[in-house]
Amino acid sequence: MMPITLVEHGPAVSHPLDDALGRALAASRLVSAAPEAGRPGHWQIRAKGKVGVATVTAPAGGAVTVWIRPKVPIARLLFLLGYALNPRGWRDEDVALDTDDELLPVMARLFERQAERVLRQGLLRGYRIAEETSTLVRGRIREADQLRRHHGRLVPVEIVHDEYTSDITENRLLLTATERLLRLSHGVPADVRGGLLRLRTRLAGIAPIKRGHEPLVWRLNRLNARYQHALRLAEIVLDGCSVEQRPGGVTVSGFLFDMYKVFEDFVTIALREALPGDGHCELQSNQHLDERREIRMIPDLVHHAVDGTPLAVADAKYKVERPKGYPDADLYQMLAYCTALNLRDGHLIYAKGNAPHAAHRVRHARITIHQHTLELNQPAADLLTEIQALAQRLVPG
Repeated sequence: MMPITLVEHGPAVSHPLDDALGRALAASRLVSAAPEAGRPGHWQIRAKGKVGVATVTAPAGGAVTVWIRPKVPIARLLFLLGYALNPRGWRDEDVALDTDDELLPVMARLFERQAERVLRQGLLRGYRIAEETSTLVRGRIREADQLRRHHGRLVPVEIVHDEYTSDITENRLLLTATERLLRLSHGVPADVRGGLLRLRTRLAGIAPIKRGHEPLVWRLNRLNARYQHALRLAEIVLDGCSVEQRPGGVTVSGFLFDMYKVFEDFVTIALREALPGDGHCELQSNQHLDERREIRMIPDLVHHAVDGTPLAVADAKYKVERPKGYPDADLYQMLAYCTALNLRDGHLIYAKGNAPHAAHRVRHARITIHQHTLELNQPAADLLTEIQALAQRLVPG
């Protein structure tokens, strides 16, 4: 079956599908899908907030692949993803592209190129804590495990020791990202797939990260500095690769990003970096509207003074353009935040659409709600300059 190609929040397209696949696509929540009036066997399909590629498999068999292109250029999307992961270690030139293609081929090629470059110099090695059962004592004995497992016997011995090995976090991340890309049956070019197979061979003996395990954390140091760009790309790959089960036995597998979350993560991290250092930012702040603390609220960002007093609140909203601007519900939500935090101003930040900047002063409340817009389709330096100006509005110097 021919793949379906869509544009994020673009117009619906008509595509021939049998009813089972059409229903599976609708249940996937990846896109909106409904039978087309007057055309049996055709479905109207429209992309929502996710971008990338995914294969949707119906419970009784049969599958359809959907490609969803982002509205912003691929290089800009990768900058937003990379900056949110590490604002101080990511540069716009890290995602320089030869062509502006689909997201998965571009991502796979970038990762393969960077990983091959660092592994050409040999595998990084380091110390890790190893626990094992042995007939010889090295390191120290794990006394509790020794008593529990061997009931006073002298051998074997439960030990823990430092091991100098290549099976470390950095190499495990590279291997896992390589294997996840190789499992994707659509979208990885043949030459890139060949490079990924060579990477897997170079990483033989490394243990991959199993699905469902907590993500491994690495920290930049002088020893792993040459790995850093490949590791940032590996983290993006692992964030995008997923296999999800939907109600009714529908399976969605592929390489996908939710643009709502991408925008929210970028805005909150960039604002945190831009706000004054004589205080602290709380992301996804756990707040309550009522005095009994029963009505929970989670603003995207709250900036506090040194003594903990809230100074500013902001929410990022990646909204679809509407003829009448952005929804009033956002204003009501921000009014609740300002009231509970005892703030005079609240800030809503949108991906730029058709609504201009506005400030709404609430009657009888002395609260002003500001609506700001960010133009994502501009050079990274200019985008960060806009964020800097926005931070000064949140907490005037």
